Amino acid sequence: MGGGAVSAAVTAVWGRAEQQDFRSRVRGALLGAAVGDALGAPLAGLTLDEIRAEHGPDGLTDLAPAYGRRGAVTAATQLALFTVDGLIRAQVRRDTGAWHPPTDVHRAHRRWSATQHEWGPDERRKEDGWLAREEWLYARRDPARACLAGFGDETMGTLDTPRNPAERGPEAVTRSGPFGLLVGWEPQLVIQLAVECAVQTHGHPSAYLSAGAHAVIVHALARGESLDGAVQRALSLIAARPGHQPVTDALKQALGAVRQGMPSPARVESLAEEGTGDAVLGAAVYCATVCEDIRHGLLLAANHGGASAAVASLTGAMLGALHGETALPPGWLAELEGRAAMLELADDFAMEMTQGPALHGPAGSSPGWLARYPRA
Repeated sequence: MGGGAVSAAVTAVWGRAEQQDFRSRVRGALLGAAVGDALGAPLAGLTLDEIRAEHGPDGLTDLAPAYGRRGAVTAATQLALFTVDGLIRAQVRRDTGAWHPPTDVHRAHRRWSATQHEWGPDERRKEDGWLAREEWLYARRDPARACLAGFGDETMGTLDTPRNPAERGPEAVTRSGPFGLLVGWEPQLVIQLAVECAVQTHGHPSAYLSAGAHAVIVHALARGESLDGAVQRALSLIAARPGHQPVTDALKQALGAVRQGMPSPARVESLAEEGTGDAVLGAAVYCATVCEDIRHGLLLAANHGGASAAVASLTGAMLGALHGETALPPGWLAELEGRAAMLELADDFAMEMTQGPALHGPAGSSPGWLARYPRA
């Protein structure tokens, strides 16, 4: 992502009401994705029949225990939170002349990688910032080998030399929603950044273009567009990119399924069954489109024999960005692991996007902010 492309980003002018609406959408996107992840986590590896045998004829209807507690999240949520941390750090570094967002996000994901093999935070590493000192993030929650390998050393994958070139799994797309919250950026830059960060672990076009498409969908929703309009924008932006056909087909199949009668777990499973990035994205678009409300959409996204946590996480990110935080089921939020830290991170992101220069620019440098998000 070169400096010429970066300079094309739109600088938003924020009124108070716009700031409040944006903060609600940021909170909604992050919390919605995490709640979906937590709903799907206990269902990993189960068929629909097994889900119904364990949770009743309607399947899962509430949070259930995973990793020893209700509301527990997986590595997908952990990585998404470090994505947000990396984006804030990138903005903080923007006025230093050393701005390269893919590198800043990669460094953030390397900090996540450290949580997967260390016992707990190292208070001596001041450059880590506050998120890496959250002890609950040091729990190992079934991280994908592609992510452990991609972030396991300093070598950063690029479009020319991606890590894991054959990897098609959903882990890149489930951490890509936060790129869509860069609402002051043009959509073309959002998809480019999401793609450049996805190839750091997932080198197959169907995986990294799914990440880009999801980011563009969230971006449009966070700016107040309709879900159908957001999907159409994503389709148009990926159409010119090599290898887009599986993603295009998955999105079009999802839109076609909307017209095929009442929503059903079988239809969600048929869309998601391959478990690839494009498949889970298509299934999530379907669930977000046909649902009656967020609760219904998340339960539809989780109750099937496919990648329940991934589909529900993407569905939650979309619906949360579309409707804002207040539309999320409060009972589920109350039990969500790490909720306080997520709210803090979401509010910091919203503040950085709307007030960044006042926090760390030449005229208003804030030592407290720079301690939370060091430029190092």
